Amino acid sequence: MWATPAARLWVPLLYRAARLCQRALPALARRLNAAAMRRLHTHQALDDINLTLLPGESLGIIGLNGSGKSTLLQIIAGVLPPSTGSVRVHGRVAALLELGSGFNPDMTGRENVYINAAILGFERHRVDSLIDRIIAFAEIGDYIDEPVRTYSSGMVLRLAFAVQVHVEPDVLIVDEALSVGDAQFQAKAMARIEEILANGTTLLFVGHDLNALRAFCQHAMLLEKGRVVMQGLPEDVITAYLQDIQRGVLSARGRDASALVSVADGFAHGKTRVLEARFDDDSSHCTLRFAERVTIHLALSLDSGIGAPGIIVDVLDLKGLQVSGRRVALPAAPHVSMLNLRLQLSAALQKGVYRIRTRIVDAPSLEQTVVLARHEGGLSFEVIDDSRDRFTGLFELPMQVDILP
Repeated sequence: MWATPAARLWVPLLYRAARLCQRALPALARRLNAAAMRRLHTHQALDDINLTLLPGESLGIIGLNGSGKSTLLQIIAGVLPPSTGSVRVHGRVAALLELGSGFNPDMTGRENVYINAAILGFERHRVDSLIDRIIAFAEIGDYIDEPVRTYSSGMVLRLAFAVQVHVEPDVLIVDEALSVGDAQFQAKAMARIEEILANGTTLLFVGHDLNALRAFCQHAMLLEKGRVVMQGLPEDVITAYLQDIQRGVLSARGRDASALVSVADGFAHGKTRVLEARFDDDSSHCTLRFAERVTIHLALSLDSGIGAPGIIVDVLDLKGLQVSGRRVALPAAPHVSMLNLRLQLSAALQKGVYRIRTRIVDAPSLEQTVVLARHEGGLSFEVIDDSRDRFTGLFELPMQVDILP
């Protein structure tokens, strides 16, 4: 039971004792130092990280668990010191890391707001002008004057988030913070971050919500075991990240993960891939009126041995958010086969540019679906009619409306 506390306390003291004895008793010092080194474990969480962000730029950082994402943000936020190297940040930093960890549970929510804002450099009269907006944003009502220890975990997170996003940061650091609260609060949180970014704030974003990364970030970085393995546009980095994940899924299910290879617009497994995607006129882009029909032609190659082949065709907006999609079951074949598909869809969407993504899967069930090939694809189309007078959002929901007397 005492091993861990003893190790934590004893090793630094022993190491210091060895340093003190080094001149007077060198032999003893060597023995003490060797004993200390046997108990010390060094883990290099980050290695050779270099990045520069200008005002108004946004960077998304993704990677598997343990890749060093949160450590990097904590160093930039000043929570952890770097072992080597340096970090220079110009301006006020708001870090959405472990929200609520800095609150005093015996103080009221209001008192904690003032203390946290003061730590961030805000004078009391500035906080006075913001306090009502912070309370309204956090949606905790009269609890603002109750001790924080009486709050639910969700209330603490919402209040901490509200403080950080109302202090006009020059640099905003977000680590999975958009998962706070219910769906309604999350939507409000994302809208607030968009407002902050529009004012020229620099954003560093870490999270597993790839749609949020697509929506907020101009650049992306992929970390693997503490090293940067890829930097570039969010969609390209996300595709590489998903390929890494899929390689692990294939290995876990006894499939040949080494057959997963990168292709121009995604990844493929063996011979399973989309060979061609085009519209009727052989183009990769077309312009459409509202609800105009468009035909898509796909040429596929399928490896043998896929028990339940299928293809998922998704329609995405410019931010990469999925608008809709369709799952299509494909015939299984004992040998490598070629298939040609023709899909027709109605572009009953709001004005804007959309693109087509395809995924070839082996799907004996929804829960057992394995993605074998993913193509972000070069297909896109633009709907030129503004339909905001007909419906809100991106597409029209079938609805019957009766005005009753």
